[in-house]
Amino acid sequence: MTFWNEEIETMPRAELEKLQLSLLKKQVRTMYDSSGFFRKRMTEAGLSPDDITDFESFRKVPFMNKSDLRDNYPDGLFVRPCEDLVRMHVSSGTTGKPTIVGYTAKDLEDWAESLARGMVSFGMTDKDILQNCHGYGLFTGGLGVHYAAEKIGVTVLPTGTGNTDRQIQLMRDLPVTAFAGTPSYLFHIADVCDGIGVDLRNDTKMRLAIAGGEPWSESMRTKLQNRTGIRVHNCYGASELYGPSFLECSKQCGAHVWADLCYLEILDKNGDLCADGERGEMVITMLQKEAFPVIRYRIGDISAIIREPCECGRTHPRLMRISGRTDDMLVVRGINVFPSQVESVIGEIQYLSTFYHITLENRNYTDDMAVEVELDESYLTDDMVELGRMSKHVEERLKSVLNIKTNVKLVLPGTLRRFEGKAQHVTDNRRYD
Repeated sequence: MTFWNEEIETMPRAELEKLQLSLLKKQVRTMYDSSGFFRKRMTEAGLSPDDITDFESFRKVPFMNKSDLRDNYPDGLFVRPCEDLVRMHVSSGTTGKPTIVGYTAKDLEDWAESLARGMVSFGMTDKDILQNCHGYGLFTGGLGVHYAAEKIGVTVLPTGTGNTDRQIQLMRDLPVTAFAGTPSYLFHIADVCDGIGVDLRNDTKMRLAIAGGEPWSESMRTKLQNRTGIRVHNCYGASELYGPSFLECSKQCGAHVWADLCYLEILDKNGDLCADGERGEMVITMLQKEAFPVIRYRIGDISAIIREPCECGRTHPRLMRISGRTDDMLVVRGINVFPSQVESVIGEIQYLSTFYHITLENRNYTDDMAVEVELDESYLTDDMVELGRMSKHVEERLKSVLNIKTNVKLVLPGTLRRFEGKAQHVTDNRRYD
């Protein structure tokens, strides 16, 4: 069995927990001394850093929520001055305001370390060539995977997203052995290959894949692997952590969450700790993050953890597949989308009413998002050209906010269903089996 950092990855559980508690205390103290936001939360709860003596007392620390990120936009949660930062990333938020995350040099090193451990755990080596089909730029996917792969000596081909014909050409012309991107994009590549007579098994050297950024199932993995001959490994992360952070090992039985970097709680509806294997709400504390730490952050995902050592020899907790959300966030083609973002765009366009509905479909493992919006009565017209112009305008505005393409349909007033209670704005017909 090969390890990247064997001493840490195989540390006995008792020693890991001792290390975690030490790091927790240190992070709470740092946040209390550096963040007015966190100090106020602690004071309101009647707590000081000296009160945190064990894991039980740590669970008295107030939660952080996504609304805290919005309310402290753009950099109110940074605990290091800008001159200490070496990079910033930006992701979509619950309104028009994005989430801005800062990184120190050590943050980037720890991020690369986390993914490097994972890559080595499923067999990636310095002999591999990785075609990185995650987006580069403000989003975290591309650069996170890129630097981790280079850290272990992998050759990186930074193709980014799109231009599928060229992606396939490079897979064939170069000895590419590994893929990183969304699982739906790997399915799309397989579809295009079928259409042009390319066999990924025989016409390329592809053997490994890192897939994440969107919901996908175990049966979807089975279909991908059977169809392509590529062994596909799940990835979990979010910009509030580092970006893509935790990977499955060769056993494909949960992503290893490195306990020296992250303390993970799974809580039931009463806020109590779930038993191993029991699903609940994920609450995350980043133990060594310097510029933008999160403590007891309710990320909104539902999952379970297994603390028993893995068959691969690693002793850190394993995170099972995400099975749902506690909020209304949607993940569409790897992008976080909130209905409130759609509502905000609709509210700024005078010829639209406030009634809308989002429908999500999945065709050949590719997400489609359709938005129906009622016209305001004052702007009713039989001019199809004008209707087309208005629809296109709404699509362009939504794309500028959501960073994904939507199909907009303008409908007559009174067309969409009304609700007596809370309006149901989303129909998610996607299936990943």
